[in-house]
Amino acid sequence: MSNVKIGIIGIGNMGAVHCKNILAGKTKGLELVAVADTNPSRLEWAKAEFPASVKRYEEGADLIKSGVCDAVLVAVPHYQHPELCLLAFENGQHVLCEKPAGVYTKAVREVNEAAEKSGLVYALMYNQRTNCLYRKMHEIMQSGEMGRMKRVVWLITNWFRTQHYYDSGAWRATWAGEGGGVLLNQCPHNLDLLQWICGLPTAVQAFCHEGKWHDIEVEDDVTAYLEFEGGATGVFITSTGDAPGTNRFEIHCEFGSLLSENGKLTMYKNKVSDIEFLRTADSNYDVPEYEVIDIPLDGENPQHVGVLNAFAARISENGTLVAEGKEGIRGLMLSNAMHLSSWLGKKVALPIDEDLYLAELNRRRAVSRVKDTETDYIKAEGSYGR
Repeated sequence: MSNVKIGIIGIGNMGAVHCKNILAGKTKGLELVAVADTNPSRLEWAKAEFPASVKRYEEGADLIKSGVCDAVLVAVPHYQHPELCLLAFENGQHVLCEKPAGVYTKAVREVNEAAEKSGLVYALMYNQRTNCLYRKMHEIMQSGEMGRMKRVVWLITNWFRTQHYYDSGAWRATWAGEGGGVLLNQCPHNLDLLQWICGLPTAVQAFCHEGKWHDIEVEDDVTAYLEFEGGATGVFITSTGDAPGTNRFEIHCEFGSLLSENGKLTMYKNKVSDIEFLRTADSNYDVPEYEVIDIPLDGENPQHVGVLNAFAARISENGTLVAEGKEGIRGLMLSNAMHLSSWLGKKVALPIDEDLYLAELNRRRAVSRVKDTETDYIKAEGSYGR
């Protein structure tokens, strides 16, 4: 079976990683035939680094309309994700979009509808779903063996970034250019995993601190309280200002808890339901008996290559995607809800009022700073897991 001919739109930090993975033969069933970037220096870099057979375009729209590709990978600044995805579907091309699916859910909803009508493959680059640790957590929670979920706590502060990082591009860390800060840049993976494993919250009360640690206008420190269907509650804390930072994900249920930390997954398994025990025990301080189980993992964590391979397999063989494109709206809904709650100073329900969110975002875009910054391309290999 012939390879899927793919074009990559945006060959900055992550786009370059995807190009190299395909050209190095790390993927299966994909052939890189074109790239596009609005920055002339990146096209010159591509000319020097890539085979002459890889065509170069100054605009993503030109690459799409050229018809040289079966599929495109969209890896440009966030606001452009929906418009390029829509154009690709209109031109009969499959789409793999970098996270997030967009900046606001109203635009992403339009993409989902277009993808459904087109019958084409639409996937999201949620590479953290390939991590054996999170796959196992998803499997356990889906099985129901832990019983009723009671509490979720994710302290994810190992996204440390310097001021130099934020100064490395004119679009970075601005409402007009990026559409948000840590929630929209670093945490789409975590927010996706949270909803994938635990379900989407029904309400959020968040405190997003803008420019707390860096000279930026968007949030770099967030604490959010979550409510879930069935009565479970949660806390999500993230920052790009903590070093060395922490990644501790706890899920507490009636039959015990799951703890993910330092690459290990531990289950604390109650022998009986703690909800039933606390209601029926005839003593004051007894607790249910439990055992501590180190959950074995398969060690597989193919990251971006795994997503690319699954994308090619879906197109060629009707395989299973790592993340369906339509699911991108869920983690983004959670991100939008946190922003909106912080802006309004109150708890908001999900699904959010999408028109209100867009109006509040546009107010901030209208006064967003303009940065006269020459893009400094960062070597992104290895940065995506923390």
